[in-house]
Amino acid sequence: MDKSHTIILVQKTPSRASRTFLDYETISGAVDGICNMFERDLKERNSHQRELTYDVQQLFQWIDHLHDLSALVYDDKKTAYLPFNKAWVKERVLKQLKRQAGLR
Repeated sequence: MDKSHTIILVQKTPSRASRTFLDYETISGAVDGICNMFERDLKERNSHQRELTYDVQQLFQWIDHLHDLSALVYDDKKTAYLPFNKAWVKERVLKQLKRQAGLR
């Protein structure tokens, strides 16, 4: 299922104007996109610092503080997009970060 087209729906604040979506060819691409979004936010909030570090807890807190975040993942068998919530997104983020770090 990782090769499935994925649409990320994001609403950063309660304002409807903050709604946006991003689409990716794979789930792992979507996870990278979410991490990149967090890193851009982190850089904006800490523009005075040359180097930034963060841990997965900070990333998860950022996800939790988003007004809304969900994923729509295409399922070939059902020929439909399946919805997933923040908990699923965090699970996929952790799984991918562990894989990138060489952990299983």
